[in-house]
Amino acid sequence: MITSIFNNSKVINFVSVFIITVLAFLTARTNLVSETFSTVFVLNQLFAFLLCALTILLFSFIVSKNNLAKSNNFEILLFSLFLLLLEQTTSHTNILISNFFVLLGIRRIISLRSQKSIKSKLFDAALWVGVASLFYFWAILFFIVIIMSLFFYADNNVRHWVIPFVGSATIFSIAVATSVILHDDYFEIFNASRRISYDFSRYNSTTYIVAITMLISFGIWSSLFYLQNIKKQKRDLRASFKIVIVAALVSFVVVLFAPDKNGSEFLFFFAPLAIIITNYIQTIQDKWFKEIFFLILLVMPFLLLML
Repeated sequence: MITSIFNNSKVINFVSVFIITVLAFLTARTNLVSETFSTVFVLNQLFAFLLCALTILLFSFIVSKNNLAKSNNFEILLFSLFLLLLEQTTSHTNILISNFFVLLGIRRIISLRSQKSIKSKLFDAALWVGVASLFYFWAILFFIVIIMSLFFYADNNVRHWVIPFVGSATIFSIAVATSVILHDDYFEIFNASRRISYDFSRYNSTTYIVAITMLISFGIWSSLFYLQNIKKQKRDLRASFKIVIVAALVSFVVVLFAPDKNGSEFLFFFAPLAIIITNYIQTIQDKWFKEIFFLILLVMPFLLLML
């Protein structure tokens, strides 16, 4: 069966992830064929693809290091399928960079479960989220994940609550100083749009409607079982699983707030959603339902390419 093939072979998973990511990347750039091919253009595209690859590797590391799913690499396969489902997510370098730094921040947040080097982890997490917001302003909302993690770990140390704000203030100070040096202006470097737009007309196409409906419906359905499954996890892992849910909710708010709704904003949503759906797939007992559920996720991105 399909799930058995992907479940038993990491090699197939990694090869599939690479092929799907390349396909998503190339498909998103079919509208760039009219652009002049120069060295700068090629280097920019290579950088964007490398960033996609590094993001997937970082995501895989976070999941495996913190036992957020079984060791079958389903989560990165789903992540790459999401990239193909909404290939626009590979087109905007600023969002690719921002999402990469958000994942670095989440890595530090989830690692709090070890209860070691708490101060440095909180500082680093706030620092990475701050850097992410320089490339895409609404990534600043992931600061909420840091604060919620302190609730989940029942941290009563006042200094720990202050440190994330110190980390944010640090990156703000560095950014202002850099802006003065480079642009002779205090806030020129903060050029990411801070607008909020509720204009969803850009999503009014068959491809967007099908893709977004699938992501949200599968996400909500999987989340119901994911939340129930948290209680079955080891005590030291429960907070990590709750952090994933909070990250998914924050990602959804980022999508709602996005000033330019071109599909790329869904990239923030992919990592937590992939973890949630992967955990649900691993708990499905009915073999046929499991096969159909996974088959839809696997086939739908390729079907949408034909539209």
